[in-house]
Amino acid sequence: MTNTATGSSAGRPDRAPGPLLAAWKAAASQDSLIRTLLPPDAALPAPAAGAAVWDRIPAETLAAVREQAEAELGTPWPQPLASQYARFFRDGNRTVYESNVFERQDRLTRAVLMAVVSRAGIWLDEVADGIVQLCEQSSWCWPAHEESCRPRGTVLPDVAAPCLDLGAADVAAQLAWADQVLGAELDARFPGLRERVRTEVRGRVLDPFVRRRDWHWLGFDGDVHNWCPWICGNVLVAALRLAAPGEDRACQIALALAGIDRYLAALPDDGSVDEGYEYWWNGACRALEALDLLEHATSGALDAAGIPVVRETVRFPHRMHLGGPWYLNLADSRARPPGDQPWHVPYRWARRLGEDDGVRHAASQRPAAVPATVELGRALRELTDAEWLGAERSEPPLVAAVWLPGTQVGVARSAGGTARGLTLAIKGGHNDEHHNHNDVGSFVVAVDGVPVLVDAGRPTYTAQTFGPDRYAIWTMQSGWHNVPEMRGTQQGQGARFRARDVEVVDKPDLFEVRLDLAAAYPLPEPARWRRTARLDRHAARVTIEDTWSFTGDGDPSVLHLLLAGRIERPAAGQVVVRPPAGGRAALVTWDPERATAALTVRTLEDPMLSDVWGDHVTRLELRLPGTATGAFEIRVGVQE
Repeated sequence: MTNTATGSSAGRPDRAPGPLLAAWKAAASQDSLIRTLLPPDAALPAPAAGAAVWDRIPAETLAAVREQAEAELGTPWPQPLASQYARFFRDGNRTVYESNVFERQDRLTRAVLMAVVSRAGIWLDEVADGIVQLCEQSSWCWPAHEESCRPRGTVLPDVAAPCLDLGAADVAAQLAWADQVLGAELDARFPGLRERVRTEVRGRVLDPFVRRRDWHWLGFDGDVHNWCPWICGNVLVAALRLAAPGEDRACQIALALAGIDRYLAALPDDGSVDEGYEYWWNGACRALEALDLLEHATSGALDAAGIPVVRETVRFPHRMHLGGPWYLNLADSRARPPGDQPWHVPYRWARRLGEDDGVRHAASQRPAAVPATVELGRALRELTDAEWLGAERSEPPLVAAVWLPGTQVGVARSAGGTARGLTLAIKGGHNDEHHNHNDVGSFVVAVDGVPVLVDAGRPTYTAQTFGPDRYAIWTMQSGWHNVPEMRGTQQGQGARFRARDVEVVDKPDLFEVRLDLAAAYPLPEPARWRRTARLDRHAARVTIEDTWSFTGDGDPSVLHLLLAGRIERPAAGQVVVRPPAGGRAALVTWDPERATAALTVRTLEDPMLSDVWGDHVTRLELRLPGTATGAFEIRVGVQE
């Protein structure tokens, strides 16, 4: 379905407004935006080159950017090739092409930053070279998202029908930010270039965004995920800077605002994200950045500080923190994700909302310098945020316990304010979550903030990752999560495979989650599998107790535990797990008379996994009796 913005699908009167549109009402209308939006020269919150703020940037803050920019100056630019684009459709590889795209954009970002602080002609030439290469790139869409190839039987995009995806929106925003800070310099040195940029952004991004209302990521089907705020936020940047004032610009911004509203409406009231902490940065954080821009561009008329779900999602990162660089990873997230995130965004929001834990957590992660690989808009916002640049590093809050009912995720540690001791994390949920793994009832245990009973995460993305064979990937299967294989059966995929009868106890000495896992399995018979995950702070122990009830005897069940590090078996019914990077170990014990144990070592060659866990993980397999009823318990403590 394709309609103009004035068609029935654009406003979607059949859908109730989300938290933003309900709060802002007439202020967010297209007519109101025409009156309140700042002109393009003032609509983005970053001063142009030549402003005093750029003279105050300490040299060390941009040292990594400068070093790499100077090293690549005068060398050939990365060239994404047709043969690399075609590989996704031939063998599923998307990394080779995307790597060249990302490296090209990263080089342009570094050149812009150097041009802003130096205003030297050599860097303006570098910027222009990068901008023109982007303008001449056949498609800004990543091959994995290109929707025209398979229907046409081709392996190259249709340049006459640009696909608006994450990549295209990213480029449009990058060009808008470059225009914001270097517009006058580019006009003087490269007359006509800025108009070329506007033509390309209009044809590839802004017009398709308004003209088509059937983009899957808009979430009109009820499935709203991180693409929506990511793309809408970047469209917002492009429209604010590169579109001419008037009805078209107000329409683009109103539609982008509506997308952010749909995303926030889809978040649970507790602000949790089923894709996990790592994806918070490309979902909820993108929404927060867009809300920052809307407030600035409307001179405060659109202010989201009073929206409850905004406050809750600002809390999400520090609630998922295990300790040091480690976070609870769900779905496709990594347990040790990249640390070079735009921490200034949650810092700014936490300060504004009076969320002291969020302020402390963001400040504890503050880097000493802007990384050499960074998005341009995020770098510009960070460099011009005086409060963030002046913030002193602090200790993270490490909350004692949290239960997030929206995603059925709980985290509890031995004592609040310290990573030392045991941390237990447990999830319920269902098996149709975004970036889903079949992991209902899985748990993670960390010692001193380092995971030892783990969730592996995911390997490098390929065509298989989001195709019909996703669950042939071992990391997606319940058999490689800390859940039972129930009578020879792994968990099913889909929303009906879920936890049921979930109960939570949160007391000073005890955190406990009880849930029935049987409904997560496609079993032909009525069953119950009651799991109780307990952190006993007084006893300094984590206990996982499973009790089951079937209609009769049958095949044995197998309890799987995924372990990271060096594994020792000092005695029957015991394993010691020593983390790969050192530190105190975990002692896992069980009754050896009630289960037979085996270990399977899985070698890790994919860097998305090996960079986190080392060269292998080990699966402990505890074979349980096939009786109609039974109970089994494992205990985890710290090996001193």
